[in-house]
Amino acid sequence: MRTRSLPALALLALVAVAACSSGGSKTTKADPTLGTRTLICTVSQKEHDTSGSSGAASYRNPGTGNYYIVFEAREGQATSRYRFEVTRQQYARYEEGDRVRLTLNNNILVNIQPSDD
Repeated sequence: MRTRSLPALALLALVAVAACSSGGSKTTKADPTLGTRTLICTVSQKEHDTSGSSGAASYRNPGTGNYYIVFEAREGQATSRYRFEVTRQQYARYEEGDRVRLTLNNNILVNIQPSDD
C-alpha cells in the first residue's frame, strides 16, 4: 500500500513546487519610452559630419558624411532635446524653426512629417 501512495505524493510535491515558483508576479513599471509614440517638435539645429570624420557610421556613405537634426519638444513642463541621424533628403527638406511630427519606435526615428499644429 505504501508503494501506491509514494508516486502520488511525489506528483503532489512537484505540482506544489511548480505552483509556488510561477505564482509570484513581479511588479515592474513599464518603460514609457518604449513602443511607438508621436512627438510634435521644432527643428532647433542641423549638423553635418564631413566624410573625413571618425564617425562610426561614416563607412555607409563614403564621401558624403552623416546628417543629424536636433529637435526640441515640450513634454509636460520640460523641454526635451533629441538628436537623430537623418537622410540627406530630410536634412535638406527641414530648416531650423520648422515644426515637425516625429514618429519614434523604441526611441528610434521612423518618420518625420511637417506638423499641422
